Parts: sequence; C-alpha cells; structure tokens
Amino acid sequence: MRLSCADEMLLLNGCPGVIGLAAVFSGEQPDVDQVRARVAERWTGLERMNCVLDRPSGGGGPVRRGLFRRRRVRWAVPGPFDPAVHVTVARSKLDDLWAQSLDSPLTGALPPWRLFVVPDAAHGGGFALALVAQHVLLDGRSLATLMRALTDSPVAARESARSAPLTRTGLRAAGRELRAMAAVGQALPMRSPQETYPSVAVSELPAHLVRSARRQPADGRGATLNELLVGAVAGALRAQYGPVRGWRQRDEPAYTAVPCDLRTRANPRELGNTLTVVRVPLPVDVDGPVARLRACQDALATVPERAAVHAGVLFPAAEAVRRTGPWVTGLLANRGRRSCFAATATTAMKWPGGPSTFEGRRLVRTVGLPPLQHPGTVSFALAQAGDAFTLTAVCNVRPDDARRLADAVVTEFETWARMATPSA
Repeated sequence: MRLSCADEMLLLNGCPGVIGLAAVFSGEQPDVDQVRARVAERWTGLERMNCVLDRPSGGGGPVRRGLFRRRRVRWAVPGPFDPAVHVTVARSKLDDLWAQSLDSPLTGALPPWRLFVVPDAAHGGGFALALVAQHVLLDGRSLATLMRALTDSPVAARESARSAPLTRTGLRAAGRELRAMAAVGQALPMRSPQETYPSVAVSELPAHLVRSARRQPADGRGATLNELLVGAVAGALRAQYGPVRGWRQRDEPAYTAVPCDLRTRANPRELGNTLTVVRVPLPVDVDGPVARLRACQDALATVPERAAVHAGVLFPAAEAVRRTGPWVTGLLANRGRRSCFAATATTAMKWPGGPSTFEGRRLVRTVGLPPLQHPGTVSFALAQAGDAFTLTAVCNVRPDDARRLADAVVTEFETWARMATPSA
C-alpha cells in the first residue's frame, strides 16, 4: 500500500515524529487486560492500526535518498497487532511519559503506536489512557477518533468535518500560496543547533479564563480557540525573546505552522494523515495583546481558502509528479526541514462529540503531545474536553524553554481575561 504524499513528507522530515493524545479519567485505574480487550474489540479491524513500514533493504533506520529512489517505502499489513504488546502500564506519570516519548521514535517490526494505562495521571484524574504514535502513521485528528472509539458515550458524536470537499482552485491562487510557503522566515534565537535541548511542559487553563479571553476583542465578534492560541503564542515569543526584528537583525517574520484537517463528511473518521499545513506570520512585533489578536484573526481568516488550494491544486499536482519523480517529496520535505520555515506549530484540538466515559469512569480532560520539531522551534497544542483546557508546549531550543513559554502563553490569556468586559 502506497504512502500518501503527506506520509512521505513526515517520514523524510528528519524529526523524531512522535505525537500523542491522553484521555484523563476520574476513578480507579482499570485492569490492563480490560483495556486490552477494549482495544482488541474496537481497533483490531482498523487496517491503519495494523500497518508497518515496509522499508527498502537496509533495515529500519532512516531512509537514504538513493534507496528511496530505487524502491519506495510502503505500508504492509503482516497481521493483526498484539494487544498484549501494544497496550501496557506506564511506569511514570503522564508528564514524565510525554518527556520520555517526544524524542523516542517507535521503530521496528511492530505497527508504530502504543497505548499506555497511566496510573498516576494527575491533572484532576485518577488515571489516563495515553496513545503515542509515529506521525507518519496517524495525525492528530486520527488520535482523537481512536481515543473516542475506546470510550462509551450517551451522546452520538457530532461530526465537525466539512460537508463538501474543498473545491477552490486556480493557478493564480496556487502561485500565491507557493510564494507564501517559500517566503524566508526566522527560527527562535539560539546559540547553535548543537546547543538546543528538547523539553515539554503541560499547563491547565481554567475555563473562566478562556471564556473571558474569548470575548476579545471587545468590539469584535470574539475569538476562536485557534485564534487565541496563535495570538497568545505571538505574545509569549515577544515576552521571552523580544521583537523579531532584534533576533538576528533581519526583517523576516517568524511563522507558525497551522495544521488543517482536510476530511469531509464523506470521510470524517478516516485514519492516517489527511491534513495539510498552512504557514502564517506571527505578529510578534505588534504592540499590545489585543492588537496582536486582531492581527492573528486577520491572518487566520485566509487559512481555509489557502488550505483549499493545497487540497484542490497543490496536493494533486504533487501526487501526479511523484509517480514519475519520487524526488519531489524529498524536495518538499527538505524545505520543511529548515527551522526558519516555521518557528512554531500551533494546534487547537477539541474532543469530538459529547461527554465520554470508560467503563463508567468520567472523562476529565485531554492532553496532547505535539511533535518535537527542528532546533529553534516549539510546538503548542491546546486541547479542549468540555470545560477543561490543557496546553502542551514541546520545545527544541534552550533547557526549560517549554515551561517558560507555556507560562507566557497562560499569561497572555490572563491579560485578555482582565481586559474583557463582563458578559451581560
């Protein structure tokens, strides 16, 4: 089975490529065999969960370009996964599990995913179920779909995917998007790539804080969770590193990579990498938190149209070219390898559907693990489950920058909340 263009780009981007999603539940930890039985019942029949990478001769290490040209990496299904191997009890708390997982790729002959029963999850729960996977196998929406499938819910999940495929096309739009994706940007300030360190931090945001922040700008329509996250990240970068123009005495902006789900109502639960990434400039140099939020709203308003260009023009073109020229995927991946492509990645993720339980244990919150990117970058994931909001920051800059940046993002939310007018 062929890898998609998105799969190949993730395989070749030179990053560890580990992502995760944890569902934190109240109550007593279930027996691991009980969890394995549920996983076997609901995931065994999903082809994607049984896939392994069939690599060219040379073993399970990184794919060399010459080998990639002679024989493409493919997905193979040697048989069903073994729940006893794939589902285990974690030996640490959830935050520690994330720290151990972010730069430890899942390699070998097994499907590249694991589910952990975390006895001491913290974050207001008694235990967690934490799914960790290689991004080449699953995207963030897939993780949410899978975790939702493990739970019981009295309310049918409402699909949030688009009702029709993206159809906007055009050579001019494609040209504009290619220029936008190729524009020069800046990485976060660092001494050298050899002096960067991976770090991860998880922070809880009180619901009243997010509700108040959403009323900004006061004279506007209010802000979405995605707009708040991007605006808060811009403010956090300014607070920690200063204006972008002073980072390296250059005029180029810092960009954030905004993942866009391309599923429609025809394939809402499709597993894999059905997504694209749109590159958006961060208004770090704009003075004032509300002004930065307005700038983010203006920039993010163009994202759906730009994602449509990816889906309708750029992806079909890339798929057509790579059938005869596999080098095209490597060329695209090489561009993404550069830390100046996007200093940050920002993902807002909402638990699909209504309240959920696992064997009567109530879902308390979800916690994401965004991927560790190249030196000079940081990834943010803001997860919502009901009224619980949880921010995860994954850094590849200075030691403990993840904690400093996560705290700075929370500070931006607090600032907006203080400025918000009381609701009527």
